[in-house]
Amino acid sequence: MAPSGPPPKAAAAKPEPKAKPKAKAAKVVEDEGPKMDAPDRAAFDAAVAKIQEEIEGFQKEQQALAGKISERSGGKDDYYSQRAEIRAQLDEFTAQIDKLMEQKGSINKAMDDKKAEGQEMKTQLGKMKKSIGYNSEAEIDDRIAEIEHKMVTDSVPLKQEKEFLKEISELKRCRPKVAQVNSMQANMESRDTGSGLRENRGNINEQMALYRDGKRKVQEKLSALNESRKAQMGDVPELIEKREAIGKSIKEKIDERNVLRDDFRQKERDFNNFKNEQRRIKQEKYQEQQGAQRSEWEATTRARKAEALDNQPYVSEITLIEQTIFFCKGLVKDKGPVEKQETKEVVHTNKADEEVLVPDREEEMYYVATKAKKKGKSNRNSGGKEGGAKPIKHNAATFKLFDQLKLNAPTTTDDIPGLLEKLEEQLKGFEEKVKEWELNRDEMKAKIMAGEDVVEKAEEKAAEGEAAKEE
Repeated sequence: MAPSGPPPKAAAAKPEPKAKPKAKAAKVVEDEGPKMDAPDRAAFDAAVAKIQEEIEGFQKEQQALAGKISERSGGKDDYYSQRAEIRAQLDEFTAQIDKLMEQKGSINKAMDDKKAEGQEMKTQLGKMKKSIGYNSEAEIDDRIAEIEHKMVTDSVPLKQEKEFLKEISELKRCRPKVAQVNSMQANMESRDTGSGLRENRGNINEQMALYRDGKRKVQEKLSALNESRKAQMGDVPELIEKREAIGKSIKEKIDERNVLRDDFRQKERDFNNFKNEQRRIKQEKYQEQQGAQRSEWEATTRARKAEALDNQPYVSEITLIEQTIFFCKGLVKDKGPVEKQETKEVVHTNKADEEVLVPDREEEMYYVATKAKKKGKSNRNSGGKEGGAKPIKHNAATFKLFDQLKLNAPTTTDDIPGLLEKLEEQLKGFEEKVKEWELNRDEMKAKIMAGEDVVEKAEEKAAEGEAAKEE
């Protein structure tokens, strides 16, 4: 059977609080802060081009000089070949002379050693002769005899006698040295004083003179070759000097260009660093503005969430349950005299995707009276005995509404009592939630204004509870 009863009037939904207009982002003024002009690229390119033009001019002049030098440098290979040959001869003479000089130095050193040796022998001999005082053993023997005779024949005091005895002892000690002195003198007179070395040195001097004369002739030959080459080349040395001077000028211009480039690149780096610093400052200002806007937006959002807590969150569910209870009770109420009932305006706060269960008079089914039934016979179309269960007709809308309540739609009037108990139980559960919401509303508002996401947490908790019920 289709739902019956007067259709309740739909109440206008409570208008949501108007959103506060977002604060416009403050425009960052580009002209604020210090200024720095960008390096003048055009002036730099012009200066570099001018220097490059000068370098190219020097290079052309240098190439022209190189051409002249090349024209006048004919026979260069032959000249260098002859000079190398002469140089080899000079090197050979020089090596021979150096070798002879080395030999001469060795001879001179040996002669100096012999001279020093003879001088040393002469010095030692003089010292020994001086210490002995006699030139022969005979002279020593005569002195000893003279002292002994004087001691025997003369009356000599004791002190003088001791002196004579001491002298005799000293003469006897020095007597063997006389032979040594004579031997040393003979050796000194007969020793080699370096006559052979002097002869060898003389031969070496003669050879050195020959080599030096040959070297002088070769040097004269080399000088003649150089003079001939110089006469052939003419002013080539001057051209070479001029070319080298131009090379120095080119190097100076290149250095000047490099300095100019380095200076321009440094200016570019300074300018880029300045721009980066300005961008960083602007970015910091922008971030600061964004932070202020974000804080303002978050404060506005928290205020809206707090204002939204003033709306009872379970209005649509409770309204749906109450209307369903009213609908179910209307299906089983007794037919009787129509009582005049005061029509009560019902306020609907259903969500956008929800529908209100409204009895439809046009779809209500009435049983039309038929002929009187014969006693003892039953009418197949009577729907059963009088007062028995009656079928209930549904459409897609009623099935959808019962599905929203997660209940099975009643098929007969016998299913109504059990269904009403379930609806009353759901209604009681939502009324308890409303009481809990009323108790926690102020606390939740305070938490929302403090920045806590209590609404999201509550919705997540409710979703978890619903999922647990479904399981």
